[in-house]
Amino acid sequence: MLGKKNEFAAEHIPGAKLMPLSHFHPEKISNEAHRKIVLQCQSGNRSAKAADKMFAAGLREVVHLKGGFPTWKAAGYPTEVNKKAPISMFRQVQIAAGSLVFLGTVLGAFVSPWFLILSGFVGAGLVFAGVTDTCAMAMLLAKLPLNQPKVKPEDMLV
Repeated sequence: MLGKKNEFAAEHIPGAKLMPLSHFHPEKISNEAHRKIVLQCQSGNRSAKAADKMFAAGLREVVHLKGGFPTWKAAGYPTEVNKKAPISMFRQVQIAAGSLVFLGTVLGAFVSPWFLILSGFVGAGLVFAGVTDTCAMAMLLAKLPLNQPKVKPEDMLV
């Protein structure tokens, strides 16, 4: 699986090995006995990039899971789920942003209208995140200890 530790820790294909794209080097992947290598990630974008690198390195027994991990799940194939993994980053951002907007609105209505700036700031940040596909709140939340999942060394392929 080409991806992030939190995605892998939450749920993955049984027997999959984690290799972040930032550490992906086709020459480190053995193709012994012509075994087929299946590349997959959450959306299919990272695994497509890795497949291109593998083909460029001369490896041919490579399959890319188009559509990513959701395609695997939608087909009804088995997955390993970790019930102790933190909730998805997207949901964490929704909870944090929604809470800040609600807090800013309530404090703005009952304490001081200046608190409405908080709601406006969060709204502007969400617009910026949508336009640039970069979410500062997600980057901050990712640094929290609860979002630093432990992945067993045997599950890593680096």
